[in-house]
Amino acid sequence: MAVAAKLFELKQISSGTAAALAGTDRVRFLLALHRVGVAAIDLSEDELRSWRLCGFA
Repeated sequence: MAVAAKLFELKQISSGTAAALAGTDRVRFLLALHRVGVAAIDLSEDELRSWRLCGFA
């Protein structure tokens, strides 16, 4: 899990590939990322601001 999470965090592999590497499905992988200190969603301040302007936050 830790290796898959790190590669996902570094944007070297997709969440689906990371999940397969970790031996689980994508949803469970994404939900487990917090256990190894990796964010499932990584938005920059500009991206977050754009979402807010669209009424999503």
